[in-house]
Amino acid sequence: MSAAHVASPTRGVVFVHCCPPAIGPHVEWALAGVLGRPCKLEWTAQPASPGQLRAEATWVGPIGMAAKLSASLRAWPMLRFEITEEGTSSTDGERLAYVPGRGFHRSAVSANGDVVVGEERLRGLLTRAKSADEFAHGLHEILGSSWDAELEPYRTAGDGSPVILLHKVV
Repeated sequence: MSAAHVASPTRGVVFVHCCPPAIGPHVEWALAGVLGRPCKLEWTAQPASPGQLRAEATWVGPIGMAAKLSASLRAWPMLRFEITEEGTSSTDGERLAYVPGRGFHRSAVSANGDVVVGEERLRGLLTRAKSADEFAHGLHEILGSSWDAELEPYRTAGDGSPVILLHKVV
């Protein structure tokens, strides 16, 4: 990895939308392991799922941090979370979403948060889809519509919640 690539910091947000209370400390330890420093989240009740918790934290770190943070949370398949990474002058932004039973969805995102779909993915879909229904289904899959539909109640339930700042030790 080049020195310029390592020196290019980016930032993003970790949204833990739904977490059992007993798992909260494990989530903090996992994030701390990636960030290289202690991580203390401010957990609040998740109104969309009584008895569960939610937390948000902004982070600053090297490019690729969103993928590393997401991978650190995959040990707990009951979590619902999203991790974003802002684009830089040399990289696209991205959003990684995880929903139990559905797994991960990874999307490139523009500066305003829109999903960006590459030409090769669209051409592949045009080649594979044999009907309008198959094409529509493929577009929904590429856009992550099912993940968004499942996460939306948890997102809106968190409006107004506190956000913590996390930094990667460099």
